[in-house]
Amino acid sequence: MSPAPVERVTLRSGLSGRHNALGVIRFLLAAAVIVSHGFPLSGWGNDPFFTRFHSQENLGGVAVIGFFAISGYLITRSGMASGVLEYIWRRALRIFPAFWIVLAVGAFIVGPAVWLMEQRPMSEYFTPGAGGPFGYISLNWQLTIHQWGIHDIFATTTPYGEIAGSVFNGSLWTLSYEWYCYLLIGVLVLFGVFSRAKIIIAALTVVFLFLQIVRFASPQTLGQVVPWLSDPLTINLTLIFLWGACFAVYADKVIIDDKLGLLAAAVTIYTLINGGFGIVGFPAFAYLLMWLAVRAPTPFKKMFSKNDYSYGIYLYGFLVQQFAAYMGWNRWGYPIYIVISLVLSCALAFASWHLIEKRALALKDWGPGRGLNYWYQRVRARFGRAQASTNESIGDLNNG
Repeated sequence: MSPAPVERVTLRSGLSGRHNALGVIRFLLAAAVIVSHGFPLSGWGNDPFFTRFHSQENLGGVAVIGFFAISGYLITRSGMASGVLEYIWRRALRIFPAFWIVLAVGAFIVGPAVWLMEQRPMSEYFTPGAGGPFGYISLNWQLTIHQWGIHDIFATTTPYGEIAGSVFNGSLWTLSYEWYCYLLIGVLVLFGVFSRAKIIIAALTVVFLFLQIVRFASPQTLGQVVPWLSDPLTINLTLIFLWGACFAVYADKVIIDDKLGLLAAAVTIYTLINGGFGIVGFPAFAYLLMWLAVRAPTPFKKMFSKNDYSYGIYLYGFLVQQFAAYMGWNRWGYPIYIVISLVLSCALAFASWHLIEKRALALKDWGPGRGLNYWYQRVRARFGRAQASTNESIGDLNNG
């Protein structure tokens, strides 16, 4: 009697629902960003992983790339299952409310607290225009950071401030790149690419892979031809996002195999240490993360399956670390400083999720979240009722 065939696990079946470890992986990636930032923010020098990783990325950079790979997968799956209006609405609810709150926390809680501790008059803090708290809000609310700090807070009182000046939240710069990637998927949803021409996703990935190779070979060339491509992060982060999108589009065909997972881990480590991470290592790293999410033990799959604290940790981590350094807690040693930073960041992330993010996401099916067809049918039904009422009135007049 022949043995029963082993059921093939695909990426789609392995990551279906919440029975996966993507939540805990994103949590660990957010924590890795704090660990990486802890070196310069506490005055312990640069992240040593940058040298170990062949001067390609530091630990925080690798974590951000991991975030974009996972986002590419999840956001594309969301786009494939919705229309353009509800897609944009839900993405905006996920990224903007918590972002606006962390800006407000910096401008109207942390800033005034430090100002008062320095015994400076509050009338000088709340100044209009750029440089003050209102400028910090008005210049940054659209995700692109134009004002990094407020007045001279942290500029001379933290190790990082002595180098970079007043900086409240140096992690927020990635959010504009992520939003642009969201908009790219939104355009593809608008034109029905996911239902009619999935190959376009693969083609876009190949295009950005080519741009990445050109960027490495001749860094100045792309900027001279297309100015917006002069920013290497535009190519780098869009490419890894598109690798995640490819896995989403072809999730039925991507096999979760332990041999491939180990190979992906080997390629990721090798390219990080020896070079080529941004070309060969990106797809390997993306697959590795997906493989880990599927193959992780059940207890890890249950962790953070309903509550996503990773975004909150990322939003508040840098601000917490700057404040901790201002308070002098970095003098207690790097390990203690990191533990304090993680605990406080997790506490703020907990509050952000339950008070802001979760409540915002509860509105996902409200208003625009119901989609264009829903509102079209409502307008059509209302117009139909109005037309019927008009015809009935005309009929009454004719009968009279």
